[in-house]
Order: sequence, then structure tokens, then C-alpha cells
Amino acid sequence: MSSADQPVVTTSAGRVRGIVDPDTGVRTWRGVPYGATTEGAGRFRAPRPVESWTGVRDASAFSPPAMQGFFGWTDNVIGTEDCLTLDIVRPDNDEELPVVVYFHGGTFVTGSSHEKVLQGHYLTKTTDIVYISVNFRLGVFGYLDYRTLGEDCVANPALLDQILALRWVHDNAAGFGGDPGRVTIMGESAGGAAVIHLMCAPAARGLFHRAIAQSPPVASVHSRVQAAMWVRKLIKDMGLPSQTTLEALREADAEALVRVGQSMLLNRKELVQFNTSFMPTVDTHTLPAHPIDVFQSGAQAPVPLIIGTNADEASFAKALYQTNKSRLRAARRALSVYDPDNAEAVLETYDFVDDRRKFAALIADAVFWAPSVMLATEHRRTAPTWMYRFDYASTTMRRIGLGAMHTSDLAAVFGDAKATRASKFDPFQPREEFDEVSAAMQFHWGSFFHNAHPGEKWPVYGFRSDTEPGRATAIFAAKSSVEYDPKAAQRRAWEGFDMREWGMHRQDLVETLTDSIADEGNA
Repeated sequence: MSSADQPVVTTSAGRVRGIVDPDTGVRTWRGVPYGATTEGAGRFRAPRPVESWTGVRDASAFSPPAMQGFFGWTDNVIGTEDCLTLDIVRPDNDEELPVVVYFHGGTFVTGSSHEKVLQGHYLTKTTDIVYISVNFRLGVFGYLDYRTLGEDCVANPALLDQILALRWVHDNAAGFGGDPGRVTIMGESAGGAAVIHLMCAPAARGLFHRAIAQSPPVASVHSRVQAAMWVRKLIKDMGLPSQTTLEALREADAEALVRVGQSMLLNRKELVQFNTSFMPTVDTHTLPAHPIDVFQSGAQAPVPLIIGTNADEASFAKALYQTNKSRLRAARRALSVYDPDNAEAVLETYDFVDDRRKFAALIADAVFWAPSVMLATEHRRTAPTWMYRFDYASTTMRRIGLGAMHTSDLAAVFGDAKATRASKFDPFQPREEFDEVSAAMQFHWGSFFHNAHPGEKWPVYGFRSDTEPGRATAIFAAKSSVEYDPKAAQRRAWEGFDMREWGMHRQDLVETLTDSIADEGNA
């Protein structure tokens, strides 16, 4: 591999020509296909490897993202169903380096491999890695299980896309100077959940060797009942007959499907019960069981893991309800659809959400922190595990009540203070403290990429002993530190709460949808 301005690499499907970025000096190949198009006959089916090409393919420009709603003032749809591409970045040298494969977030419905903060140029140079970011199917095309309509589909198209991407990395990383024996999978939010799903997926075993899950909504997994509910709603809102087939949905207009899916996502009644329309589904094959069950049984990939969350993941929730009574009613309803018997014990540790801050903390912990602690607790029995909490927020972010909100850790990890959505709230933040936090995180992440463990000052998430309190958690803040068993009372309350199965106290849906699933199984 040369260091010319247009480096050419031979992949398993053909040659690709990249560029040396003039601003950062890294080599980069953009929009490299790893799978065939998923439109038409490929819709809702498992992905296929990309077909070979002749000549040299230009890889100097990013490809369109997976088809998705724009979430602006209009209902515009962007992207394409022919979306199985990835971007590769590495330092402009010929050293063999560890590989990081990144899966973007976006509530399972938005995002792309080349969002500004995720392009990876600074992270690549600082930590000396080959960085590969992946596009995969989203929303109605990637994260909805249509098997109630027929068996000619797969339950988890996006997860299969991600596995195909890892196979491509295994076969092709060496051509880009990457070591296929040192692959870290990494992601944030829905991408962090993808990391956990891949750890649970038998078909991904052996394709990676360490994992980093940032703010993963671990319990965001559809039951068959949930998936059936959302498929039924999609068909209804599309104006299609209830007997609609998979073939009819394959012929439906792609943009219309995305627009209806976007409207489903904004269903506030279901959102406040943690019932979003797009998530992976436990299918006993690709995702054999709920991630919490997989980790509790020790059946997950036995690889070193970094997992953590932000201190104020759901700070937006402070504005959702105006009275103590309405907040408590909403919190009780949300918890009761999972485990009504233990909801009160959890609420008690948050003082029955008697102010907005406690309500926001409950929501954040339910979605992000508590299930992450559950996985860390189990995984430490199988492989080295490290847990963190990202506390850093500028004075402005704290003053306006947002704090270390969801996604704010991305700027620090990737080393670009102005690139995230969270940074838009604070365009003039001082750089000195941010630079210190960013340097600390990149040091630990880089050590993990290269050595399968962070720096020595970050203890493992271990067990209590005669000399150690256990559950060490790295706190990344203006003055970083280590805490042992943070929020112990809340942790213990969540340990008795079952968040694996949505649907309790929703008999109006459960009974009718269970009948339809049973009918499908008897067909």
C-alpha cells in the first residue's frame, strides 16, 4: 500500500482508490461497498456480499446513508436502500495497526457512517488505528420483524448487515494495514446496543476481540408481541389492507414506508412506556435471547468490554411533565409495563420522582445506566470489564440544565469539540477542560484498542473483597476520578426489577396480538 495522494487497495471484491485528506493527513477510503443492494427483492431479507467489479473503484466520496427521515420542518426522506457501505481511515504510513469497527447511533432510525463527529480522523491519528465506520439498514428496513406476515424475511436485517460488515473486515482489513486479530467493535446509543447484540450473536463469534459500548439502551429489544403491534400499525398507517403480504410491502414506495415509520416513532403514548417502534427482536437464531439473559447465562462473546453512560442522558425529560402527580403517574406507568410487582421499590429510591431532576434521572437510568450495570455485573465473570460515567459538561450546559447529556461523550472520545449535536447548545465552551477530558478518554480507549485494557489507573469493574470495595467506575470530568459502586441504592433496586419483557399491564394489546402470533405459528 503506497502513501501516494490516491492510495489503491485490493479488496475481495475489487480495487478501491482513496485519498489522503488534505486537512488531517490521514488516508481514507469512502463509500466502499461490503454488501449488495437491499432494495427490491432484497428488502427484509438477509444481506448478500457485494458483487465483484473490474477496474479501480473511486472511493474518494462518502456514499448516501441508509434511507431515513430527515426530522426537520419537512417530511423529507434522505438516503438509499442500497446502503451497505463503509468508510476506512488510517494514518498515512504502512504500519500494521489494530482495527476499530464503529456502529453509529440514532435511535435505530437515523445516522450514518460519516456524521462529522464519527469520521474518525482525529481518533485515528491520536490512537494509531485503522478506523472503519459502517452503514446498515435502519427503521422500517432494518429494525422491524415482519415474520407475522410470512417467513420470507429475517427478524433482524440490521444485525445481519453488521455481521456481514465484520466478515468483510475479517477478509479485508489486512489490505488497509489493519490487524484482523485485533478488532474492537464500538458504538454509542443504538450503536452501543449493536455492540451488545453482536456480543450475543453466535454468527459474529470470532469476528472481533474486544468491545466498547457507550450509552447502550440494552433493554431496547422487541418481544414478538411488540413487533407484531408495530407491523400492524405500519400497514394500517400506510393505508394497506390488513392481509397485506411481504411481497406487497416489497413493492411499496420506500419513501412512503420511511415517512410512516417516522410518524410511528413520534408516538408519545408509546414512547413514555419505552415502547419505540424500531428495535431488534429476539428471534432465537440471530439474537438467541434477550441480551440480559444471554449475559446472565455467560453465553456472550468472552471479550474484554468497556461499557458506560453519561451522567445526564435524559436531561430533556425534565421538561416533559409539569406536576409531581403527572410525573409519578408517567413513571409508574412506564415501569409497570415491565415489572409491576417491583416498580414501587425502584420509584422509592428516586423519592417517587418528586422533582424534575429525579424524574429525568429515573428515565436515564431505566434506559441506559441500570441495564448497563446489569451487563457489567455479569460480564465481569466471563472477561475483563471496565465501567465508566461521563460527567463532563461546560458551565453553560450545566446552567441551562442539560449537563452531560446523551451523545456529549462523543466529542471527547473523537477529539472534536464542535462536531456533535450536543455541542450546538454551547458553541463557545472553553477548550482547556474539554481537552483534558478528551485526552484522558483517548488515552484509555487507545490503550484498549492496542492492549485489550485501558490505562492502569482505571481499575476493572471487580468484586468486593477484604481490601477492595468493588464495582470501580471511572468518572470522566474536569477532575477525573474513580468511584466504587456509585448509586448503590438504585443499583440494588434495579437488580430486583425485570426489564426483559415489555407488555405487562397492556392486556389490550397483548391478548389480540398474541392470538395473531399463535395463528401465524399454526399456519
